[in-house]
Amino acid sequence: MDYFQAVILAIIEGITEFLPISSTGHMVIVSSFMGIAKDDFTKLFEIVIQLAAILSVVVIYWKKFFDFKRIGFYVKLIIAVIPALFIGGLFKKHIEAMLETPVVIAVVLLAGGFILLFVDKWFTNPVIETEEAISNKKALTIGFYQTLAVIFPGLSRSAATIIGGMQQGLTRKTAAEFSFFLAVPTMLAATVKSIYDVYKDSPEVLNTNNLGILAVGNVVAFIVAYASIKFFINFLTKNGFKMFGYYRIVLGITLLLIYFFFPSNQV
Repeated sequence: MDYFQAVILAIIEGITEFLPISSTGHMVIVSSFMGIAKDDFTKLFEIVIQLAAILSVVVIYWKKFFDFKRIGFYVKLIIAVIPALFIGGLFKKHIEAMLETPVVIAVVLLAGGFILLFVDKWFTNPVIETEEAISNKKALTIGFYQTLAVIFPGLSRSAATIIGGMQQGLTRKTAAEFSFFLAVPTMLAATVKSIYDVYKDSPEVLNTNNLGILAVGNVVAFIVAYASIKFFINFLTKNGFKMFGYYRIVLGITLLLIYFFFPSNQV
């Protein structure tokens, strides 16, 4: 991976991280089209820049994240992140195998798209409008929804947790914001684990050139994500999920057509 490729992937990550269209799926697909080798550094890069994008949430909602008097907020995040940590560790090899087969991601994108077409009709009477009103039990349930995205790369972590929140009675806006909050400990844990694994098994990957590429990718992902997060919240609140569903369906079908009918250009 060179610096240009890193910037492209970081822009894709920053735009898609908070959208229910799977940032991981998009990075895998774009990486395949650009011919980026699926080596240890690429896998590390795709995880670490997700954390950089998600840290924009901490900046935007800094008053909430650094209000240490609100212990309940931190308790809910800890409770909600536990299922993903457990399932992620259990299915690590399964997940890595799926990430190396973009056609599987295409199928998951397609299936998730059909789900998004009907989500707004399923949950029409939200009763929870603030994070404070989310119980620990509901936080845990949302955490279990997040594990679906862990098991099926391409499903979208934000889509799974937002839908989980709406199923638990949260408004779209509150569900989206809690999804963003939950992403912080989730991706922090994933990043620490990935860096540790690389350092333990392939320390040569963390050379000066790769660290420079990683630094540039992180900065770009953070800036783009910061610029896009409020747009998504406003759009979702006003318009719902249907447009994202159509996008996923079109993208999924396009990728499958490429895979089956243009083998020389397979993703």
